[in-house]
Amino acid sequence: MNMASSTPPTAQFALYALGVANVGARLEPAVSAVRAIGVSLEVGQMSSTIEGDEEQVFALRDAFRAAAAMGDVVLVTSVANACQGAAR
Repeated sequence: MNMASSTPPTAQFALYALGVANVGARLEPAVSAVRAIGVSLEVGQMSSTIEGDEEQVFALRDAFRAAAAMGDVVLVTSVANACQGAAR
């Protein structure tokens, strides 16, 4: 039985900058890195959602690297192929 889904992957992620007062300054390079990937991005107060092809979704590592280059961060991510249209 073939259970492959034709639904593009979606990722919900939260990036936490540790030990800083100005969190926005730490996270902006990460948001820019995600936008450069070319995915559909919805930025929320607690987490963000992206939708794209598998290569694009797993390129969240670029966002992590951009934020981590400035200091300590934690990236929490959930990836699914069953949430079409989550990011708009």
